[in-house]
Amino acid sequence: METMDLINTDHAIHDKHSVTEIYQKGSWQRKAFNDFEETMTNKESPFPCVFGAHGLKQGHLRFLFHSHIEIALLSQQLREYVKNSRNFGNNTSLVLFTNIDQRLEIDEYHSIFWDTLKGLTENDSQPWPAEIPKATDDPKWEFCFAGEPIFVVCNTPSHVMRYSRHSTHFMLTFQPRWVFDNILGSPEQAKKAFLKVRNILKKYDATPLSPDLGMYGDPGILESRQYFLDDINKTKECPFKHLGD
Repeated sequence: METMDLINTDHAIHDKHSVTEIYQKGSWQRKAFNDFEETMTNKESPFPCVFGAHGLKQGHLRFLFHSHIEIALLSQQLREYVKNSRNFGNNTSLVLFTNIDQRLEIDEYHSIFWDTLKGLTENDSQPWPAEIPKATDDPKWEFCFAGEPIFVVCNTPSHVMRYSRHSTHFMLTFQPRWVFDNILGSPEQAKKAFLKVRNILKKYDATPLSPDLGMYGDPGILESRQYFLDDINKTKECPFKHLGD
């Protein structure tokens, strides 16, 4: 079991085995993880992000649990994850489960999401990568932490039509950019994989494909719009022009 050397289990970075070993059935942590695992492994309704499903099966994913998001702690955990991520496997992501109120409106979750990324940026001890713009409306912008570009996805209980963004608990997934680069390889392979995911999404979600979805760097595509998609096709703009100085 690979964990951070921190005081209690909710401060640790878990693999899937330590989650089931440490958290008892009936706890919110175990319920959140079990619901996630069931979604990712459902054979009758395959989850569109096939890479995430493979990462779970391969044991490459890592997990955090926060009753309420503690920015200082999450900054420490994300820094540790980035430092060790290449040791976890080529299909790794860090999944944060929270026990935030499950009855909030989607716009409230949207605010929590961006406040979290802003807080992380303000607590980042390393400079923003020089090659990545700081303006969130720049096509080349993406979230970065500890010097690492990271794709972030938010899932909430309020997503009921766009089921690919639904979760029983407010959840964030941090996937380092190098994971995409390693898995997708050439531009041709990336395009083929992207089309495969889009075709699965068409069947999986009850709402049409979002026009905000696209490959990093494509004309008209902003990473800041992809991280948090609305339940319907209404663009959710980042409320901050910059996440930090």
